[in-house]
Amino acid sequence: MASAVAVEPGSKEQRAAQEPPQRSVRVVVFALMVAILLAMLDNMIVSPAMPTIVGDLGGLEHLSWVVTAYTLATAASTPIWGKLGDMYGRKGAFLTSIVIFLIGSALSGLAQDMGQLIGFRAIQGLGAGGLMVGVMAIIGELVPPRERGKYMGMMTGVMAVAMIGGPLVGGTLTDHLGWRWAFYINLPLGVVALFMVSAVLHLPKKQASGRIDYLGAALLTVGITSFVLVTTWGGTEYAWGSAVIMELIGLGVAALVGFYFVQQKAAEPIMPLRIFRSRNFTLMAVIGFLSGFVMFGAMLFLPLYQQAVQGASATNSGLLLMPMLLAMMAVSMVAGRVTTSTGKYKLFPIAGSVLMGVGLVLLAQMDTETSRLTSGIYMAVLGAGMGCLMQITMLVAQNSVEMKDMGVASSSATLFRTLGSSFGVAVMGALFNNRVQDEMAERAGAAGGKVTEQSAQLDAASLAKLPDVVRGAYQHAVSSGTHAAFVLGSVMALAALCAAVFVRETPLRGSAPAAPADQ
Repeated sequence: MASAVAVEPGSKEQRAAQEPPQRSVRVVVFALMVAILLAMLDNMIVSPAMPTIVGDLGGLEHLSWVVTAYTLATAASTPIWGKLGDMYGRKGAFLTSIVIFLIGSALSGLAQDMGQLIGFRAIQGLGAGGLMVGVMAIIGELVPPRERGKYMGMMTGVMAVAMIGGPLVGGTLTDHLGWRWAFYINLPLGVVALFMVSAVLHLPKKQASGRIDYLGAALLTVGITSFVLVTTWGGTEYAWGSAVIMELIGLGVAALVGFYFVQQKAAEPIMPLRIFRSRNFTLMAVIGFLSGFVMFGAMLFLPLYQQAVQGASATNSGLLLMPMLLAMMAVSMVAGRVTTSTGKYKLFPIAGSVLMGVGLVLLAQMDTETSRLTSGIYMAVLGAGMGCLMQITMLVAQNSVEMKDMGVASSSATLFRTLGSSFGVAVMGALFNNRVQDEMAERAGAAGGKVTEQSAQLDAASLAKLPDVVRGAYQHAVSSGTHAAFVLGSVMALAALCAAVFVRETPLRGSAPAAPADQ
């Protein structure tokens, strides 16, 4: 009788018993989406509160470090969190990152001076580094790549909601409850994610066979920190050719060269070089860097153009990004569904790079006469391109490595996109500023050059105080600056297309719901 009811090894029944129930996966994914919301919302909510924070705490000269400390800590800790998850288990690493993020949020809300706030923001950033990596790696372990596309639209949707709603929420909280609530708002969201993940996420515990690669982690941290500081300070705090910038570049190069040699000998390397032997993984890292370069550059300059040239308020300029963000969300959902049903994905990096390039070329044509409808259409094209790339790059990167390297693959892909965004904002920003200053000097003479000698970006209040002639010159200058930035972005999109052409469409692990399982 026993043989009559025995389950054959590899049978459909046995696979069903081993796989997590779909309902449990959905509950876990919901909790993970809350964590993504935490990571994405933070800077979006804090930005509108900055003027009030300075008014309360003082320290205007250190204001940029409120953002820089968070960004540096996030970037530097990202690969370490990925490796910790691979070695000791993803659940424990993820829960720890949430706790650190919440501690940093609570302390930031309690800060009594700018120095404390900067330090507490760094603690927040340490936790944030593990949030995105943890989400990606946990989904990578729970859901086979073939079925993972179903959740891509959800992640992109959460990101879009954060980008649209973050500034509105931040402004509202600051106006009605005070700037400290821009940090306290993280606490209830984080507690919900913490308890949900603790209750419903069940992953096997791991016992590391080696020690953490502390030397590699230190060298990588120094290298990342150096280059993020170069992109943050270059052209603003210090001239690009200054001794400080050159020293940071030299330190960063030396640290990364040392990191390369350490990784070849370490028993448990923090970023195993073997993952780059996969052509697809390396190409996805390149595409992720380039898409981050373009996306965050566009997110910076589109609101600036809308405020300076189209007369939008700071709040409305955020809402006017909706064509791009909604297109990105819709296309990401379609791409995920198509990937799940067909198992094909090479089309999306190619189509995404093409659409991204076309959108940037169109945006580069905007001038002082471009209507909001026209610019909205152009933004939708760009958003559609980014929607094809946002999650597909992570999916293919994860599919290109073994399960034991899921964490470092996720963290490496995330790190390259983060570095791309830093370089994009810096390089496009330098190009924009130089073009604006040249145009102002040409169109408005010495008065125009004086207006923008401190910064090429004027807020609405400053713009309203300018004489009509100077204001008109500034609007033309901003149009010229955004043209230059978007032309550079289109070159990056072309480079992404060249990389996408060489992607190999290797089968995704796992099977679609209705298909037989791979052997």
